Amino acid sequence: MSRILELNPKIAFLFFLILDLLCVGMGMGVPIFCIFFGFIVGWYLARRITQLDISPEETLNRILRYAIITSLFTFVVMCAIWGRMIIMLFDPSSDFQNFGIPLILYEPKASFIGWLVLMIFISPFLQLLTTTFASYWTLVRWYKRNQK
Repeated sequence: MSRILELNPKIAFLFFLILDLLCVGMGMGVPIFCIFFGFIVGWYLARRITQLDISPEETLNRILRYAIITSLFTFVVMCAIWGRMIIMLFDPSSDFQNFGIPLILYEPKASFIGWLVLMIFISPFLQLLTTTFASYWTLVRWYKRNQK
């Protein structure tokens, strides 16, 4: 385990990029696995940063900064996958009913817009939330263990 925590930050980020793309692929463009991957990333960030001798404020700042960077990568990937579908909104001959997304709203076009918002904006934000949540709980456990 210590070998994982002692990786070069650039190599660790490269591993994250590869694993995040793998998570997107496993979800077939739906980043549900990226959201769950945020728990592992949050744990790793907190464990890695607590090894440094920095103040608690700087620790929290770095965790938030790195969590934003990881969710921005997922945002860019989602823009690349789903962003080109925005053109369908302006095409009057688009068939939203047979596109393959769940039609949970009353109109197919409204469901399509909701799907795009969910995939492009909300999913990376949920990944940010899971990363910061896991980091928080890792820090809580780490601080309790070090106070004894």
